[in-house]
Amino acid sequence: MDEYQSFEVTADPWTVFAFLFYLLLMILIGVYSARFSSSGIGEFFIGGRKMKSFVVALSAVVSGRSAWLVLGVTGMAYIQVVSAVWAIVGYTTVELYMFIYGAKRLRRYTERLDNVTVPDFFAARFRDSTNMLRVASGIVIIIFMVIYVAAQFDAGGKAFASSFGFSNQTGVLITASIVVLYTLVGGFLAVSLTDVVQAMFMIVALFIMPIVAVFNYGGLTDVLRDTATIDALMVDPVALGIGGLIGYLGIGLGSPGNPHILARYMSIDDPKQLRVSAVVATVWNVLMGWGAVMIGIAGRVFYPEVGMLPASDTENLYPVLAQDHLHPVIFGFVLAAIIAAIMSTADSQLLVGASSCVRDIYQRMLLKGKDLTQRHLVFVSRISIIILVILALGVLEIATEQVFWLVLYAWSGLGASFGPPLILSLFWARATKWGVLAGLTSGTVVTIVWKETAYLSDMMYELIPAFIISTLAVIGVSLLTEAPEGVREELELMKPRYKRHAELRNSR
Repeated sequence: MDEYQSFEVTADPWTVFAFLFYLLLMILIGVYSARFSSSGIGEFFIGGRKMKSFVVALSAVVSGRSAWLVLGVTGMAYIQVVSAVWAIVGYTTVELYMFIYGAKRLRRYTERLDNVTVPDFFAARFRDSTNMLRVASGIVIIIFMVIYVAAQFDAGGKAFASSFGFSNQTGVLITASIVVLYTLVGGFLAVSLTDVVQAMFMIVALFIMPIVAVFNYGGLTDVLRDTATIDALMVDPVALGIGGLIGYLGIGLGSPGNPHILARYMSIDDPKQLRVSAVVATVWNVLMGWGAVMIGIAGRVFYPEVGMLPASDTENLYPVLAQDHLHPVIFGFVLAAIIAAIMSTADSQLLVGASSCVRDIYQRMLLKGKDLTQRHLVFVSRISIIILVILALGVLEIATEQVFWLVLYAWSGLGASFGPPLILSLFWARATKWGVLAGLTSGTVVTIVWKETAYLSDMMYELIPAFIISTLAVIGVSLLTEAPEGVREELELMKPRYKRHAELRNSR
Protein backbone atom coordinates (compact mmCIF):
# COMPACT_ATOMS: atom_id res chain seq x y z
CA MET A 1 0.00 0.00 0.00
CA ASP A 2 1.40 3.38 -1.02
CA GLU A 3 -1.01 5.73 0.71
CA TYR A 4 -2.19 5.79 4.31
CA GLN A 5 -5.16 7.54 5.79
CA SER A 6 -5.16 9.05 9.27
CA PHE A 7 -7.87 7.67 11.53
CA GLU A 8 -11.07 9.57 12.22
CA VAL A 9 -13.62 8.57 14.84
CA THR A 10 -17.13 7.78 13.60
CA ALA A 11 -20.05 6.30 15.50
CA ASP A 12 -22.20 4.33 13.05
CA PRO A 13 -25.77 3.63 14.30
CA TRP A 14 -25.38 -0.08 13.50
CA THR A 15 -22.22 -0.20 15.60
CA VAL A 16 -24.04 1.41 18.49
CA PHE A 17 -26.95 -1.03 18.11
CA ALA A 18 -24.68 -4.10 18.14
CA PHE A 19 -22.81 -2.84 21.17
CA LEU A 20 -26.00 -2.04 23.09
CA PHE A 21 -27.27 -5.55 22.34
CA TYR A 22 -24.16 -6.94 24.01
CA LEU A 23 -24.62 -4.71 27.06
CA LEU A 24 -28.25 -5.76 27.42
CA LEU A 25 -27.16 -9.41 27.35
CA MET A 26 -24.67 -8.81 30.18
CA ILE A 27 -27.29 -7.07 32.31
CA LEU A 28 -29.84 -9.85 31.76
CA ILE A 29 -27.28 -12.41 32.92
CA GLY A 30 -26.71 -10.35 36.05
CA VAL A 31 -30.45 -10.23 36.78
CA TYR A 32 -30.77 -13.97 36.13
CA SER A 33 -27.96 -14.70 38.61
CA ALA A 34 -29.16 -12.34 41.34
CA ARG A 35 -31.33 -14.76 43.31
CA PHE A 36 -28.64 -17.43 43.54
CA SER A 37 -25.80 -15.02 44.39
CA SER A 38 -27.78 -13.25 47.11
CA SER A 39 -28.21 -16.42 49.21
CA GLY A 40 -24.74 -16.26 50.82
CA ILE A 41 -21.14 -15.16 50.47
CA GLY A 42 -20.06 -18.64 49.34
CA GLU A 43 -22.46 -18.27 46.42
CA PHE A 44 -21.61 -14.59 45.89
CA PHE A 45 -17.81 -15.05 45.79
CA ILE A 46 -17.17 -18.59 44.44
CA GLY A 47 -20.52 -19.68 43.05
CA GLY A 48 -21.19 -22.21 45.79
CA ARG A 49 -18.53 -24.47 44.21
CA LYS A 50 -21.03 -25.49 41.54
CA MET A 51 -19.31 -24.25 38.36
CA LYS A 52 -18.80 -26.63 35.42
CA SER A 53 -15.45 -27.35 33.75
CA PHE A 54 -16.13 -25.35 30.58
CA VAL A 55 -17.29 -22.30 32.54
CA VAL A 56 -14.27 -22.49 34.86
CA ALA A 57 -11.84 -22.78 31.94
CA LEU A 58 -13.15 -19.82 29.97
CA SER A 59 -13.72 -17.70 33.05
CA ALA A 60 -10.14 -18.28 34.23
CA VAL A 61 -8.72 -17.43 30.82
CA VAL A 62 -10.65 -14.25 30.10
CA SER A 63 -10.41 -12.93 33.65
CA GLY A 64 -6.64 -13.38 33.44
CA ARG A 65 -6.16 -11.83 29.99
CA SER A 66 -8.23 -8.63 30.24
CA ALA A 67 -7.47 -5.44 28.35
CA TRP A 68 -3.82 -6.40 28.68
CA LEU A 69 -4.29 -8.85 25.79
CA VAL A 70 -6.67 -7.03 23.44
CA LEU A 71 -5.14 -3.57 23.85
CA GLY A 72 -1.76 -4.09 25.53
CA VAL A 73 -0.40 -7.13 23.67
CA THR A 74 -1.71 -5.93 20.31
CA GLY A 75 0.04 -2.62 20.97
CA MET A 76 3.24 -4.39 22.01
CA ALA A 77 3.15 -6.64 18.93
CA TYR A 78 2.79 -3.49 16.81
CA ILE A 79 6.20 -2.39 18.12
CA GLN A 80 7.99 -5.72 18.59
CA VAL A 81 6.32 -9.02 17.69
CA VAL A 82 8.72 -11.33 19.52
CA SER A 83 8.09 -9.74 22.92
CA ALA A 84 4.40 -10.52 22.66
CA VAL A 85 5.02 -14.11 21.56
CA TRP A 86 7.30 -14.88 24.51
CA ALA A 87 4.78 -13.41 26.95
CA ILE A 88 2.01 -15.64 25.56
CA VAL A 89 4.21 -18.73 25.77
CA GLY A 90 5.01 -17.90 29.40
CA TYR A 91 1.49 -17.52 30.78
CA THR A 92 0.00 -20.36 28.69
CA THR A 93 2.58 -22.83 30.03
CA VAL A 94 2.22 -21.85 33.69
CA GLU A 95 -1.58 -21.85 33.58
CA LEU A 96 -1.60 -25.33 32.04
CA TYR A 97 0.53 -26.53 34.96
CA MET A 98 -1.76 -24.87 37.48
CA PHE A 99 -4.91 -26.43 36.01
CA ILE A 100 -3.40 -29.91 36.08
CA TYR A 101 -1.63 -29.82 39.46
CA GLY A 102 -2.12 -26.79 41.71
CA ALA A 103 -5.81 -26.18 40.99
CA LYS A 104 -6.93 -29.66 42.06
CA ARG A 105 -5.18 -29.49 45.38
CA LEU A 106 -6.41 -25.96 46.06
CA ARG A 107 -10.00 -26.97 45.27
CA ARG A 108 -9.89 -30.01 47.59
CA TYR A 109 -8.12 -28.16 50.38
CA THR A 110 -10.41 -25.12 50.40
CA GLU A 111 -13.53 -27.28 50.40
CA ARG A 112 -12.21 -29.38 53.29
CA LEU A 113 -11.42 -26.24 55.31
CA ASP A 114 -14.55 -24.35 54.14
CA ASN A 115 -12.51 -21.50 52.67
CA VAL A 116 -13.94 -18.82 50.40
CA THR A 117 -10.84 -16.67 49.82
CA VAL A 118 -7.07 -17.12 49.59
CA PRO A 119 -6.49 -15.33 52.95
CA ASP A 120 -9.19 -17.64 54.35
CA PHE A 121 -7.12 -20.60 53.16
CA PHE A 122 -3.87 -19.29 54.66
CA ALA A 123 -5.49 -18.65 58.04
CA ALA A 124 -7.02 -22.15 58.18
CA ARG A 125 -4.01 -23.97 56.74
CA PHE A 126 -1.62 -22.46 59.30
CA ARG A 127 -4.01 -22.33 62.31
CA ASP A 128 -3.48 -18.58 62.50
CA SER A 129 -5.63 -17.41 65.40
CA THR A 130 -3.84 -14.03 65.45
CA ASN A 131 -5.22 -13.11 61.98
CA MET A 132 -1.80 -11.83 60.88
CA LEU A 133 -2.06 -13.66 57.58
CA ARG A 134 -5.56 -12.32 56.96
CA VAL A 135 -4.43 -8.74 57.54
CA ALA A 136 -1.28 -9.02 55.41
CA SER A 137 -3.07 -10.86 52.58
CA GLY A 138 -6.01 -8.48 52.64
CA ILE A 139 -3.82 -5.39 52.42
CA VAL A 140 -1.81 -6.80 49.50
CA ILE A 141 -4.97 -7.84 47.62
CA ILE A 142 -6.69 -4.49 48.07
CA ILE A 143 -3.62 -2.46 47.01
CA PHE A 144 -2.87 -4.36 43.82
CA MET A 145 -6.47 -5.17 42.91
CA VAL A 146 -7.36 -1.48 42.99
CA ILE A 147 -4.46 -0.78 40.60
CA TYR A 148 -5.56 -3.69 38.41
CA VAL A 149 -9.17 -2.48 38.24
CA ALA A 150 -7.96 1.05 37.50
CA ALA A 151 -6.05 -0.31 34.49
CA GLN A 152 -9.22 -1.98 33.19
CA PHE A 153 -11.24 1.21 33.54
CA ASP A 154 -8.49 3.13 31.74
CA ALA A 155 -8.63 0.59 28.91
CA GLY A 156 -12.39 1.04 28.70
CA GLY A 157 -11.90 4.77 28.41
CA LYS A 158 -9.50 4.28 25.49
CA ALA A 159 -11.85 1.84 23.75
CA PHE A 160 -14.82 4.20 23.95
CA ALA A 161 -12.71 7.23 22.99
CA SER A 162 -11.21 5.59 19.89
CA SER A 163 -14.51 3.98 18.84
CA PHE A 164 -17.24 6.51 19.63
CA GLY A 165 -15.35 9.75 20.05
CA PHE A 166 -16.07 10.12 23.77
CA SER A 167 -13.50 11.67 26.04
CA ASN A 168 -11.33 9.19 27.94
CA GLN A 169 -12.92 10.25 31.21
CA THR A 170 -16.44 9.62 29.90
CA GLY A 171 -15.39 6.21 28.60
CA VAL A 172 -13.91 5.34 31.99
CA LEU A 173 -17.14 6.23 33.78
CA ILE A 174 -19.26 4.23 31.31
CA THR A 175 -17.02 1.18 31.75
CA ALA A 176 -17.11 1.43 35.53
CA SER A 177 -20.89 1.80 35.57
CA ILE A 178 -21.47 -1.30 33.42
CA VAL A 179 -19.13 -3.47 35.47
CA VAL A 180 -20.57 -2.31 38.79
CA LEU A 181 -24.15 -2.92 37.67
CA TYR A 182 -24.00 -6.62 36.84
CA THR A 183 -21.33 -7.45 39.44
CA LEU A 184 -23.39 -5.93 42.25
CA VAL A 185 -26.53 -7.74 41.14
CA GLY A 186 -25.28 -11.17 40.14
CA GLY A 187 -22.03 -11.85 42.02
CA PHE A 188 -19.74 -14.74 41.02
CA LEU A 189 -22.35 -16.62 38.98
CA ALA A 190 -23.07 -13.55 36.87
CA VAL A 191 -19.34 -12.89 36.49
CA SER A 192 -18.63 -16.49 35.43
CA LEU A 193 -21.54 -16.70 32.99
CA THR A 194 -20.72 -13.34 31.45
CA ASP A 195 -17.10 -14.50 31.19
CA VAL A 196 -18.24 -17.41 28.99
CA VAL A 197 -20.18 -15.06 26.71
CA GLN A 198 -17.28 -12.62 26.71
CA ALA A 199 -14.84 -15.42 25.85
CA MET A 200 -16.92 -16.22 22.77
CA PHE A 201 -16.88 -12.57 21.71
CA MET A 202 -13.12 -12.34 22.30
CA ILE A 203 -12.16 -15.51 20.42
CA VAL A 204 -14.26 -14.57 17.38
CA ALA A 205 -13.02 -10.98 17.35
CA LEU A 206 -9.35 -11.89 17.86
CA PHE A 207 -9.56 -14.64 15.23
CA ILE A 208 -11.54 -12.84 12.52
CA MET A 209 -9.90 -9.40 12.71
CA PRO A 210 -6.35 -10.40 11.68
CA ILE A 211 -7.66 -12.66 8.89
CA VAL A 212 -9.71 -9.82 7.40
CA ALA A 213 -6.89 -7.29 7.78
CA VAL A 214 -4.27 -9.59 6.22
CA PHE A 215 -6.61 -10.42 3.32
CA ASN A 216 -7.32 -6.72 2.69
CA TYR A 217 -3.60 -5.95 2.63
CA GLY A 218 -2.90 -8.58 -0.02
CA GLY A 219 -1.95 -11.71 1.92
CA LEU A 220 0.28 -12.93 4.70
CA THR A 221 3.41 -12.90 2.56
CA ASP A 222 2.99 -9.19 1.80
CA VAL A 223 2.28 -8.38 5.44
CA LEU A 224 5.36 -10.21 6.77
CA ARG A 225 7.61 -8.78 4.05
CA ASP A 226 6.55 -5.20 4.69
CA THR A 227 6.69 -5.68 8.46
CA ALA A 228 10.36 -6.71 8.25
CA THR A 229 11.01 -3.77 5.93
CA ILE A 230 9.54 -1.28 8.38
CA ASP A 231 11.47 -2.62 11.38
CA ALA A 232 13.63 -5.77 11.29
CA LEU A 233 13.71 -5.91 15.11
CA MET A 234 10.01 -6.79 15.12
CA VAL A 235 10.80 -10.33 13.98
CA ASP A 236 14.22 -10.77 15.59
CA PRO A 237 13.89 -13.53 18.26
CA VAL A 238 16.95 -12.33 20.21
CA ALA A 239 16.27 -8.59 20.01
CA LEU A 240 15.02 -8.59 23.59
CA GLY A 241 18.30 -9.71 25.14
CA ILE A 242 18.50 -12.31 27.91
CA GLY A 243 16.94 -10.10 30.57
CA GLY A 244 14.01 -9.18 28.35
CA LEU A 245 13.46 -12.77 27.25
CA ILE A 246 13.39 -14.05 30.83
CA GLY A 247 11.14 -11.17 31.84
CA TYR A 248 8.49 -11.82 29.19
CA LEU A 249 8.55 -15.59 29.67
CA GLY A 250 8.31 -14.97 33.40
CA ILE A 251 5.01 -13.10 33.03
CA GLY A 252 3.36 -16.49 33.51
CA LEU A 253 4.65 -16.67 37.09
CA GLY A 254 1.91 -14.24 38.03
CA SER A 255 -0.86 -16.79 37.41
CA PRO A 256 -0.39 -18.88 40.62
CA GLY A 257 -0.70 -15.76 42.76
CA ASN A 258 -3.58 -13.82 41.24
CA PRO A 259 -6.62 -14.44 43.47
CA HIS A 260 -9.19 -13.73 40.75
CA ILE A 261 -7.80 -16.72 38.79
CA LEU A 262 -7.43 -18.90 41.91
CA ALA A 263 -11.10 -18.28 42.74
CA ARG A 264 -12.02 -20.05 39.48
CA TYR A 265 -10.19 -23.19 40.58
CA MET A 266 -12.00 -23.10 43.91
CA SER A 267 -15.41 -22.78 42.25
CA ILE A 268 -15.50 -25.96 40.13
CA ASP A 269 -18.03 -28.60 41.19
CA ASP A 270 -15.78 -31.63 40.53
CA PRO A 271 -11.97 -31.31 40.87
CA LYS A 272 -11.49 -34.25 38.47
CA GLN A 273 -12.89 -32.09 35.68
CA LEU A 274 -10.00 -29.64 35.95
CA ARG A 275 -8.10 -31.66 33.34
CA VAL A 276 -10.90 -30.92 30.90
CA SER A 277 -10.68 -27.27 31.92
CA ALA A 278 -6.93 -27.39 31.28
CA VAL A 279 -7.41 -28.46 27.65
CA VAL A 280 -10.12 -25.88 26.96
CA ALA A 281 -8.18 -23.07 28.66
CA THR A 282 -4.95 -23.87 26.79
CA VAL A 283 -6.67 -23.91 23.39
CA TRP A 284 -8.35 -20.59 24.18
CA ASN A 285 -5.06 -19.05 25.39
CA VAL A 286 -3.23 -20.09 22.22
CA LEU A 287 -5.93 -18.90 19.82
CA MET A 288 -6.44 -15.56 21.53
CA GLY A 289 -2.70 -14.99 21.84
CA TRP A 290 -2.17 -15.74 18.16
CA GLY A 291 -4.93 -13.31 17.24
CA ALA A 292 -3.49 -10.51 19.36
CA VAL A 293 -0.02 -10.89 17.83
CA MET A 294 -1.37 -10.98 14.27
CA ILE A 295 -3.43 -7.84 14.90
CA GLY A 296 -0.23 -6.08 15.96
CA ILE A 297 1.60 -7.25 12.82
CA ALA A 298 -1.23 -6.28 10.48
CA GLY A 299 -1.68 -2.95 12.22
CA ARG A 300 1.97 -2.03 11.69
CA VAL A 301 1.75 -2.30 7.90
CA PHE A 302 -1.52 -0.35 7.73
CA TYR A 303 -0.33 2.35 10.14
CA PRO A 304 3.50 2.33 9.93
CA GLU A 305 3.82 5.50 12.02
CA VAL A 306 2.48 5.58 15.58
CA GLY A 307 1.32 9.15 14.95
CA MET A 308 -1.40 7.73 12.70
CA LEU A 309 -3.14 6.22 15.74
CA PRO A 310 -5.41 8.24 18.06
CA ALA A 311 -3.30 10.11 20.61
CA SER A 312 -0.24 8.37 19.11
CA ASP A 313 -1.06 5.47 21.43
CA THR A 314 -0.38 1.91 20.22
CA GLU A 315 -3.05 0.63 22.61
CA ASN A 316 -5.65 2.23 20.34
CA LEU A 317 -4.60 0.00 17.44
CA TYR A 318 -7.21 -2.74 17.74
CA PRO A 319 -10.38 -0.58 17.66
CA VAL A 320 -8.89 1.57 14.88
CA LEU A 321 -8.03 -1.45 12.71
CA ALA A 322 -11.44 -3.00 13.34
CA GLN A 323 -13.35 0.14 12.41
CA ASP A 324 -11.36 0.56 9.21
CA HIS A 325 -11.85 -3.01 7.98
CA LEU A 326 -15.11 -4.41 9.34
CA HIS A 327 -18.79 -3.79 8.67
CA PRO A 328 -20.28 -1.46 11.32
CA VAL A 329 -22.37 -4.26 12.87
CA ILE A 330 -19.36 -6.56 13.14
CA PHE A 331 -17.29 -3.69 14.46
CA GLY A 332 -19.92 -3.20 17.16
CA PHE A 333 -19.38 -6.77 18.28
CA VAL A 334 -15.59 -6.35 18.11
CA LEU A 335 -15.91 -3.33 20.35
CA ALA A 336 -18.06 -5.50 22.61
CA ALA A 337 -15.22 -8.04 22.66
CA ILE A 338 -12.77 -5.35 23.76
CA ILE A 339 -15.09 -4.19 26.53
CA ALA A 340 -15.71 -7.87 27.36
CA ALA A 341 -12.01 -8.40 27.96
CA ILE A 342 -11.93 -5.37 30.21
CA MET A 343 -15.05 -6.24 32.17
CA SER A 344 -14.27 -9.95 32.55
CA THR A 345 -11.19 -9.02 34.55
CA ALA A 346 -12.48 -5.93 36.36
CA ASP A 347 -15.56 -7.74 37.70
CA SER A 348 -13.47 -10.69 38.91
CA GLN A 349 -11.01 -8.41 40.65
CA LEU A 350 -13.75 -6.42 42.32
CA LEU A 351 -15.21 -9.65 43.71
CA VAL A 352 -11.83 -10.76 45.04
CA GLY A 353 -11.14 -7.37 46.61
CA ALA A 354 -14.60 -7.29 48.16
CA SER A 355 -14.26 -10.85 49.44
CA SER A 356 -11.06 -9.90 51.24
CA CYS A 357 -12.72 -6.84 52.79
CA VAL A 358 -15.83 -8.70 53.92
CA ARG A 359 -14.76 -12.27 54.64
CA ASP A 360 -11.25 -11.66 55.95
CA ILE A 361 -11.53 -8.27 57.62
CA TYR A 362 -15.19 -7.50 58.38
CA GLN A 363 -16.49 -10.99 59.27
CA ARG A 364 -13.41 -12.80 60.57
CA MET A 365 -11.73 -9.89 62.37
CA LEU A 366 -13.83 -6.83 63.13
CA LEU A 367 -17.02 -8.75 63.99
CA LYS A 368 -15.46 -12.07 64.91
CA GLY A 369 -17.81 -14.29 66.90
CA LYS A 370 -20.93 -12.30 66.01
CA ASP A 371 -23.88 -13.99 64.32
CA LEU A 372 -24.13 -12.30 60.91
CA THR A 373 -26.76 -13.35 58.39
CA GLN A 374 -25.67 -14.32 54.88
CA ARG A 375 -27.87 -11.60 53.39
CA HIS A 376 -26.18 -9.01 55.59
CA LEU A 377 -22.75 -10.18 54.41
CA VAL A 378 -23.83 -10.03 50.76
CA PHE A 379 -25.11 -6.49 51.34
CA VAL A 380 -21.78 -5.43 52.88
CA SER A 381 -20.00 -7.11 49.95
CA ARG A 382 -21.91 -4.94 47.50
CA ILE A 383 -21.02 -1.80 49.46
CA SER A 384 -17.36 -2.91 49.40
CA ILE A 385 -17.48 -3.22 45.61
CA ILE A 386 -18.70 0.35 45.27
CA ILE A 387 -15.90 1.61 47.56
CA LEU A 388 -13.26 -0.30 45.57
CA VAL A 389 -14.55 1.20 42.33
CA ILE A 390 -14.25 4.70 43.79
CA LEU A 391 -10.66 3.95 44.87
CA ALA A 392 -9.81 2.62 41.39
CA LEU A 393 -11.16 5.78 39.77
CA GLY A 394 -9.01 7.77 42.20
CA VAL A 395 -5.89 5.83 41.15
CA LEU A 396 -6.54 6.79 37.52
CA GLU A 397 -6.24 10.43 38.47
CA ILE A 398 -2.57 9.92 39.38
CA ALA A 399 -1.58 6.98 37.13
CA THR A 400 0.73 7.75 34.21
CA GLU A 401 1.46 4.23 32.93
CA GLN A 402 -0.13 2.67 29.85
CA VAL A 403 -2.62 -0.18 30.37
CA PHE A 404 -0.01 -2.80 29.44
CA TRP A 405 2.48 -1.75 32.12
CA LEU A 406 -0.11 -0.84 34.74
CA VAL A 407 -1.59 -4.34 34.49
CA LEU A 408 1.83 -5.97 34.63
CA TYR A 409 2.64 -3.99 37.79
CA ALA A 410 -0.46 -5.27 39.60
CA TRP A 411 -0.01 -8.75 38.10
CA SER A 412 3.56 -8.80 39.40
CA GLY A 413 2.63 -7.61 42.89
CA LEU A 414 -0.05 -10.28 43.31
CA GLY A 415 1.97 -13.02 41.60
CA ALA A 416 5.12 -12.51 43.65
CA SER A 417 3.29 -11.99 46.93
CA PHE A 418 0.85 -14.89 46.75
CA GLY A 419 2.35 -17.31 44.22
CA PRO A 420 5.26 -18.81 46.20
CA PRO A 421 3.37 -18.93 49.55
CA LEU A 422 0.38 -20.60 47.91
CA ILE A 423 2.32 -23.23 45.95
CA LEU A 424 4.49 -24.13 48.95
CA SER A 425 1.43 -24.22 51.23
CA LEU A 426 -0.21 -26.75 48.92
CA PHE A 427 2.79 -29.05 48.39
CA TRP A 428 5.23 -28.57 51.30
CA ALA A 429 4.21 -29.67 54.78
CA ARG A 430 7.13 -27.80 56.37
CA ALA A 431 5.81 -24.35 55.40
CA THR A 432 4.85 -22.15 58.37
CA LYS A 433 2.73 -19.04 58.85
CA TRP A 434 5.88 -17.00 59.49
CA GLY A 435 7.31 -18.22 56.20
CA VAL A 436 4.12 -17.28 54.36
CA LEU A 437 4.12 -13.86 56.03
CA ALA A 438 7.74 -13.36 54.95
CA GLY A 439 6.84 -14.35 51.38
CA LEU A 440 3.86 -12.01 51.24
CA THR A 441 5.90 -9.11 52.60
CA SER A 442 9.04 -9.62 50.54
CA GLY A 443 7.11 -10.20 47.32
CA THR A 444 5.25 -6.93 47.76
CA VAL A 445 8.27 -4.86 48.83
CA VAL A 446 10.59 -6.16 46.09
CA THR A 447 7.93 -5.59 43.43
CA ILE A 448 7.45 -1.96 44.44
CA VAL A 449 11.15 -1.15 44.98
CA TRP A 450 12.25 -2.86 41.77
CA LYS A 451 9.54 -1.14 39.73
CA GLU A 452 10.32 2.30 41.15
CA THR A 453 14.12 1.97 40.66
CA ALA A 454 14.86 2.91 37.06
CA TYR A 455 18.10 0.92 36.79
CA LEU A 456 16.53 -2.27 38.12
CA SER A 457 13.30 -1.84 36.16
CA ASP A 458 15.22 -1.46 32.90
CA MET A 459 17.23 -4.59 33.64
CA MET A 460 14.34 -7.03 34.19
CA TYR A 461 10.59 -7.23 34.78
CA GLU A 462 10.01 -6.94 38.54
CA LEU A 463 7.99 -10.17 38.85
CA ILE A 464 11.04 -12.38 38.31
CA PRO A 465 13.29 -11.16 41.16
CA ALA A 466 10.27 -10.60 43.44
CA PHE A 467 9.01 -14.16 42.85
CA ILE A 468 12.46 -15.65 43.53
CA ILE A 469 13.01 -13.65 46.70
CA SER A 470 9.50 -14.45 47.95
CA THR A 471 10.15 -18.17 47.40
CA LEU A 472 13.45 -18.05 49.26
CA ALA A 473 11.83 -16.08 52.09
CA VAL A 474 9.05 -18.67 52.55
CA ILE A 475 11.53 -21.56 52.58
CA GLY A 476 14.17 -19.87 54.73
CA VAL A 477 11.84 -18.53 57.41
CA SER A 478 9.79 -21.75 57.48
CA LEU A 479 12.90 -23.80 58.19
CA LEU A 480 13.66 -21.53 61.15
CA THR A 481 10.15 -21.70 62.65
CA GLU A 482 7.79 -24.42 63.82
CA ALA A 483 5.23 -25.90 61.43
CA PRO A 484 1.64 -26.53 62.62
CA GLU A 485 0.72 -30.09 63.60
CA GLY A 486 -1.34 -32.38 61.40
CA VAL A 487 -0.47 -30.66 58.12
CA ARG A 488 1.39 -33.62 56.65
CA GLU A 489 -1.71 -35.76 57.07
CA GLU A 490 -3.86 -33.05 55.49
CA LEU A 491 -1.60 -32.85 52.45
CA GLU A 492 -1.78 -36.61 52.03
CA LEU A 493 -5.57 -36.34 51.85
CA MET A 494 -5.24 -33.75 49.08
CA LYS A 495 -3.56 -36.26 46.77
CA PRO A 496 -5.71 -38.10 44.19
CA ARG A 497 -7.19 -41.29 45.65
CA TYR A 498 -5.40 -43.59 43.20
CA LYS A 499 -2.02 -42.09 44.14
CA ARG A 500 -2.68 -42.49 47.89
CA HIS A 501 -3.64 -46.13 47.36
CA ALA A 502 -0.53 -46.80 45.27
CA GLU A 503 1.74 -45.29 47.93
CA LEU A 504 0.01 -47.38 50.61
CA ARG A 505 0.54 -50.59 48.64
CA ASN A 506 4.21 -49.77 48.05
CA SER A 507 4.77 -49.15 51.76
CA ARG A 508 3.54 -52.64 52.72
